[in-house]
This record gives sequence, C-alpha cells and structure tokens, in this order.
Amino acid sequence: MRIFRNIVLSLFLTLSCMAGISHAQDIESHKAEKARLEQEIAMINRQLSANTDRQRDNTQQLQLIRRKISNRQSIVNEIEAQIKSYDRSIAETSRNIRKMEDEMDTLMVHYEHLVRVAYRNRDSRLWFAYILSGDNIVQTYRRYMYFKNLSASLDSRAEEIRNLKEELSGERMNLQRLRNESVAAKDDRIKEINSLKSEEANARKVEDRLKKDRKSFEKQLKQKNKQVAALNAEIKRLVEQAMREKQKARDAASGSAEIDYALSGEFSKNKGKIPWPTESHAVIETFGQHYHPVFKGVKMPYNYGVNIVTDPSATVRCVFDGVVKQIVVMPGYNQCVLVQHGDYFTFYCKLGSVSVKSGQAVSAGETIGTVDTINGDTVFHFQIWKGQTPQNPEHWLR
Repeated sequence: MRIFRNIVLSLFLTLSCMAGISHAQDIESHKAEKARLEQEIAMINRQLSANTDRQRDNTQQLQLIRRKISNRQSIVNEIEAQIKSYDRSIAETSRNIRKMEDEMDTLMVHYEHLVRVAYRNRDSRLWFAYILSGDNIVQTYRRYMYFKNLSASLDSRAEEIRNLKEELSGERMNLQRLRNESVAAKDDRIKEINSLKSEEANARKVEDRLKKDRKSFEKQLKQKNKQVAALNAEIKRLVEQAMREKQKARDAASGSAEIDYALSGEFSKNKGKIPWPTESHAVIETFGQHYHPVFKGVKMPYNYGVNIVTDPSATVRCVFDGVVKQIVVMPGYNQCVLVQHGDYFTFYCKLGSVSVKSGQAVSAGETIGTVDTINGDTVFHFQIWKGQTPQNPEHWLR
C-alpha cells in the first residue's frame, strides 16, 4: 500500500512539474514578445523625437504613432496572457502543495505510530528475550525480522519526511515568487494602459492638425502619387527586362537555366523563413491598397511592398542569394537596388549608400547599403516580386 501511495505521489508530482514547465514556457514566450514590441516602440520614439522640429508629413507621423498604439495594445494583450499563465501556475502549484501537505500528514501519522511501537520496545533486553522465546526457529526468525524492519521503516519514513519537507518548502517559495511576479505584471499592465491612453490622445492631436491642413496634404499626396507611380513603372520595366534577359540565357545554355530553376525553387521553399533586410524594423504601411487614416474617402497610392521604419543609417542586407540587376535613383526614394533570385526579385529602396554593383553576385546576409533619412524620416521601402507579380513581403519574411 505504501509503495502504491508513493508511486501515485511521484506521478502527481511529475505531472505537476510538466504542467509547471509548460506554464513557465508560456510566461517566457510572452515576456520575449513583450520585449520585442518594446524595442519597436523605443525605435519609433527615437525617430519621433529626432523629427520634432523637422516633421512636416503629419500623415507619416500619424502612421508612426498608430504603430506605437498597435504595439502598445499588443503589449497589454501579452501581459494579459502572461497574467493568465501566472494564475494557472499559481493554481497548479497550490494544488501541488495541498497534495504534498496531505501526504505529509499521512507520513507523520505512520511515523508517529512506528515511534510509539519502537518506544514500547526500547529496552534491547526485552527485544532479545522476545526473539529468543520463539517456539521454533521460524518464529524466532520472524520476530527478528520484525524488529529489523521496524528500525528500517523508521529510517525510511524519516528520510521520506525530510525529502517531502524540502520539496514542500521549494514549492511554497515558488508559489510566493509566482504571486510576486503576477502582482508586478498587473502593475505593468496599468502602466501600459496609461501609456496607451496618452498615445491615443497624441494621435487625436495629429489627426486634428491634418484636418485643418487638408490643402497641404492634398499637395503632398499628389506629389507622392507621382513618385509611387514612377517607382512602380520603373520596377516593372526592370523586372520585364531581367526576365527577357533570363529567357535569352535559358535559350542559349541549359546549364544556366538549371541554376535559375534551382534558385527559384530554393527561394519559394523559404516562404515565411526569409530574414528581414534590416535588424531593427517596424512595418508602418503594409502591402496593398490603403485609405488615408483621417480623410476616409481618400485612397493612398497602392503599396507594392512594405514601408519599414528603422534606425538612421541602418544596414540593409540581402535577404537571399542572388545577382544585383540594377541600381537606380528615383525621386522620393533615393537609391534603389534590384536583386534577382531566379524567377524572384527583391527591391531595396530609400538607400543613402549602396555597397554593391550591377551584375555582382550577392549572398544572403551580405550588405546592400544603408537606409537614408529623407525629410526627417528613416523609412525603408522593400518589395518582393515573383516574375511580374508583386508579392506581400510579410508573407515571406520571418
């Protein structure tokens, strides 16, 4: 019976430990995501602070603030999930402690019984007299084994009690730690909610400024539409030219065709696994059609890529093995680099400096150049194309 009880207790503790590990992993993953979001917010704050006197594009400023708000809301959600994980861990640890306390009570009752038996037979002369008074050798042996097992049982139970006390003490300390961390997380949630409210108020101020200056915005939008249209037309031209050249190469030599097919295949296999071109990054405008955040009926230029806010002079790296096809300069986008990866293309825009040359083979992670700061904004523009079809970069980047 005692062996069965110990097995049950061990199984319970093992399952509780596994559940505790799972909850701990959940908590750590929420902490890691919270830290990543906080890094993004810090980067956006640096850019907003640097542009306080220079910022003229209120739409860009509003995009940055709204990205902050989105991140802040995500942080609140992560903290909420973290608190739930703490609550589950606290409940699991509390159940574990109650189970151990029950087992401790049972062990103490049995131990006290053994101590009383041992006390009644504490005189060794009585032990020997009792053992030797057996009617036969078998009874004498049984009496000897009884006293021997009594001593061993006392030692065994005492050891079990010591071990259980240590485990119980550890669980109680762990419970207190979890409670303290849960309280800290709840305090953190209050702080983040207050920051969220402040940022939402700031966004409303920027929106009010935009509403008062619609003529200036329409002028900026007209100029931006021209710049985006020119960029998209140039990208299409460059991609079409690269595709024609590649087809000629395939017709001329089957070997190069095999290389192109292999590279295209490798690129397509890495969908969702391709590294970001900049180390620090926060997408402030996603792929596709968008409307102005304040003037709801006004369409913004169609975005064939993503706009990424990053640190000034951030290094831009090639996301995959390929060949530099073209380096062009475009109004509003400064220097741009087109890299071919078989049937796929990546386009890196708004570069202040370029470290590669046209026709150069480049490897994943190799430096393409650095991000430029244009009109006070350090925003990098990145596109991915499959043949002549633009792709959503966020579906490809990890």
